Amino acid sequence: MVGVLAAILESGEPERLYTGLSLLVSAASEGRPARGLATFGALAPLLDPQLERRALSTTHVVEAEREAFARTLAQLRDAAAPSIWACAAAVQAIGADWAVVNERLAGVISTPQFLREAGDAQMVVV
Repeated sequence: MVGVLAAILESGEPERLYTGLSLLVSAASEGRPARGLATFGALAPLLDPQLERRALSTTHVVEAEREAFARTLAQLRDAAAPSIWACAAAVQAIGADWAVVNERLAGVISTPQFLREAGDAQMVVV
C-alpha cells in the first residue's frame, strides 16, 4: 500500500483527536489513501453524538476559538468516519454497541489485521 497513510487514533483528548483526524482528512483530500484505527481512548469520543458540545470545554484552545475548534472537530470526525475502523478489543473493552460502531465508522477490525492490511503504509500514532 505505497502512499497510504495509516493513523492509529488512541487519545480521546480533543486536541489530539483533531490532529489525527486532520491527517486522515488532509491525506484523503489530496487523493492519498488513508485509513484509521480507533483504539481505547479515541473510540468513545468518535462515537459520541455530543462531541462538538463536549469539545467546547477543552483547555488547550483559547476561549474565543473554542466554538470554531469544536465545530471543526465534529466536521473532521464526520468526514473521516468512513475510513476509520474500530479496534475490536476496544469495542469490547469499553462496552460499545457493535451496531452503533458499524453505523458510524467503517466497521470493526483487529489491530493485527489492520496492521497487515496497512502493509508499508506511513504509520502515525496519535
